[in-house]
Amino acid sequence: MGNFVIHPDDNVEVCLENGHKYARRDILKGENVIKYGFPIGVATANIKKGEHVHTHNLKTKLSKSLEYTYLPSENKLEPIAPVSISAYVRKNGEIGIRNDIWIIPTVGCVNGIAESISKKTGAFCFTHPYGCSQLGGDMLVTQKTLSGLIKHPNAGGVLVLGLGCENNNIASLKEQLGEYDKSRVRFLNAQTCEDELEEGVRLVNELKAQAKSDKRESVSVSRLKVGLKCGGSDGLSGITANPMVGRIADKLIAMGASCALTEVPEMFGAEQLLMNRCVSEEVFNKTVKLINGFKEYFISHNQPVSENPSPGNKEGGITTLEEKSLGCVQKGGKAPVTDVLTYGERINKSGLSLIDGPGNDIVAVTNLTAAGCHIILFTTGRGTPLGAPVPTLKLSTNTALAEKKRSWIDFDSQKGSDDGLFSLIIETVNGKQAKNEINSCREIAIFKSGVTL
Repeated sequence: MGNFVIHPDDNVEVCLENGHKYARRDILKGENVIKYGFPIGVATANIKKGEHVHTHNLKTKLSKSLEYTYLPSENKLEPIAPVSISAYVRKNGEIGIRNDIWIIPTVGCVNGIAESISKKTGAFCFTHPYGCSQLGGDMLVTQKTLSGLIKHPNAGGVLVLGLGCENNNIASLKEQLGEYDKSRVRFLNAQTCEDELEEGVRLVNELKAQAKSDKRESVSVSRLKVGLKCGGSDGLSGITANPMVGRIADKLIAMGASCALTEVPEMFGAEQLLMNRCVSEEVFNKTVKLINGFKEYFISHNQPVSENPSPGNKEGGITTLEEKSLGCVQKGGKAPVTDVLTYGERINKSGLSLIDGPGNDIVAVTNLTAAGCHIILFTTGRGTPLGAPVPTLKLSTNTALAEKKRSWIDFDSQKGSDDGLFSLIIETVNGKQAKNEINSCREIAIFKSGVTL
């Protein structure tokens, strides 16, 4: 396949067969190693032209919180006439691209009951271990995340299943939930009824009967919200899949749609590129707070801010977090950054939103779902069966993975085209099942940050 030079200023090139880096010229010890046109670290030894560049001779330059300057760039996208999609229009005007029935436990103690109701009714339950013995902001994150799921428009109906004695009891959760469609959400406290399984099945069947009357109708794609995620990245992620997703994100945003990036630690080293795209100084300041806040989270736990990439990333050719981040943020294309959201806040602006949260795959897809994303584009070089509660299209960075894991991968980004991916997205929005749906891989995980009583 040969080697590929991403940017003319790069002093390394990427082998398209294994995703690893090789020196384009001699690189001196202490000199920056350049990829994507930006430093990805510093050489720890003299590197000869043609030599392998990796963990043995390259290290990160990342450090603690930094000061940033707002240097806005011209990054407006030319509008594109939006296409039509088929969706369910909810009472509040939002759209859903699925009409499933969901069961959301308020606390891990009722996970078994939720699973039993799910087996008897076919509803999807999203279990988690939290909802009790949590305090302050830690509990608030759980409540806001669950609230975002309860109000998600892809659900035709939701049963909120509580125990009754937990911190996150139904009355407490409702305080965070705010306004919701009372015809689409039911609540059940297991401790207050004689047979919680029988009652849960009754309520779910009631929701299912009501959802049968919901019909798809033609709406503009401008109402679509798309999550952007990568996991199990390799050296080709920033060459094939992520840039392709970035171009698709730009196309959707040019049509008026909304896209969202999370994985804040995987912005470290590439954050200035995102900051320069902020539409205002207010959004820029929120982005600075987002980046430095997560760095301070690492430091408060006595962990280096560069504790990434994963072993799989390194095996796939990624050496430093800067390198991973510069490839990662390409999923966001070139669109303006219009908003920055904390846990549980919902996307309400077109353009690109940044969402607080870690890079952990299952937590990240949960955050994107809770923010209101209808569908997630998930690029991967190593492969994963993971899926969110919403359709999660897996886009392989390389053909070998797509051929090996046909049951996981929805699209081969190395062989496929932008038009092919855009068509698949529209087909999936209109009802075609993603592989995670076919495989019943739909899970959530809530970010935990705080003491447990």
